[in-house]
Amino acid sequence: MGKRYYCDYCERSFQDNMHNRKKHLFGVQHQRAKKAWFDHFRGYSEILKDEQAKKPCRKYLQRGMCDFGPSCRFSHMSEAEMFNLQRKVQDERWRLEGSEDPRKAEPSVEVWLSAREKRRSGRVSKGAQDEREEDRTQSDVPPQIFSIPDLPPSLVPPPPGGWKVDSNGQWG
Repeated sequence: MGKRYYCDYCERSFQDNMHNRKKHLFGVQHQRAKKAWFDHFRGYSEILKDEQAKKPCRKYLQRGMCDFGPSCRFSHMSEAEMFNLQRKVQDERWRLEGSEDPRKAEPSVEVWLSAREKRRSGRVSKGAQDEREEDRTQSDVPPQIFSIPDLPPSLVPPPPGGWKVDSNGQWG
């Protein structure tokens, strides 16, 4: 049967000889698959630079679809998507520079833990009534936990008013 060549980009195999391999490697399908593979590893700044250089695709704006798909030479990004991409580039730049993002004024986990310890040590001297009122006003949940998507039900913090209690419910 002979040797077979498997292309990782196109995920297909064919008989391995010089003619078939050359035909495949210079083919349009292989070139598109290879470009799509390497596009997965591009940074936000590179994507933004490419998208800003392109003009908007009229067909995509009018119909919501384009015959050329991802290989279109015009941009298919909406203004909202461009804005989100710019924010991601800005966040990435701030993270690499090590400077604080002025939009995020959340304290670090260490700061939150120290403030929590101070609150708890102050509760020891207070009465039970004061403790319940303070629980309602100050959340004992770090703000970073709200940024995690799809938390399991066991880790979801309780709602501000607490869980609804069914007085007619029976346990067991």
